[in-house]
Amino acid sequence: MVQRMQARLPSGFQLLPAIDLRGGRVVRLSQGDFDRETVYGSDPADVALGFEAAGARWIHIVDLDGAKDGTRRQTEAVARVVAAVGKSVACEVAGGLRDVEAVGGVLEAGAARAVVGTAALRDAQFAALLIRRFGPERIAIALDVRDGMAVGQGWVPGAAGVPVARALATLADAGARNFIVTAIERDGLLTGPNLELLGQMVDLNRGGIVASAGVSTLTDIAAVRALGCTGAIVGRSIYEGHLDLAAAVRLVEMS
Repeated sequence: MVQRMQARLPSGFQLLPAIDLRGGRVVRLSQGDFDRETVYGSDPADVALGFEAAGARWIHIVDLDGAKDGTRRQTEAVARVVAAVGKSVACEVAGGLRDVEAVGGVLEAGAARAVVGTAALRDAQFAALLIRRFGPERIAIALDVRDGMAVGQGWVPGAAGVPVARALATLADAGARNFIVTAIERDGLLTGPNLELLGQMVDLNRGGIVASAGVSTLTDIAAVRALGCTGAIVGRSIYEGHLDLAAAVRLVEMS
């Protein structure tokens, strides 16, 4: 079992500003489409330090190249971010984590949590193995949802999937406690979260639900929290000035 990170993970509602990495740069995709990319920075560690200065207690890091290729690609960039802020900010890492060695690698590098998606959807026993080896709080499951289906390789139109409620239940039975639910049709569009989907997932009462996609205002954060979500990922809204991260942190900590 990975032992490097001994400190207790931050408690309470998790507000996770996102750093999506492609080619070493900080980018955002619209609806998970790699052909609809906007670049927001060339120094991911500097972006992370800005999030830390705003009071963030979590950062969500995605290796987009790794997600697309099925193996870790942005290893150095991820390591720089974790090294820059990992002593005071809990970092979770996603993208290309499809075997035990890859998951162990990001945790050994200092990440607080590894996020697996495609591989867990394909094989719930793989998720169960990770949870047994690293502990349930160190593993989160990404459920990318299109038309009610949890899909692996969510950026690929027509990718096969399973009903999201069934996927969540199966993975909860495998020991998963933390789920990141992304409504693909709203990802990166600043149109607000899919509250109906999130509410359905919370009502299953099978684990903590972190809201992803469309969360772009203080009102959105309050809304997903009121549903019972345990956290929210925010991205484009910060980079484009629609959401003041420091104000969002204060909202979360005061309420």
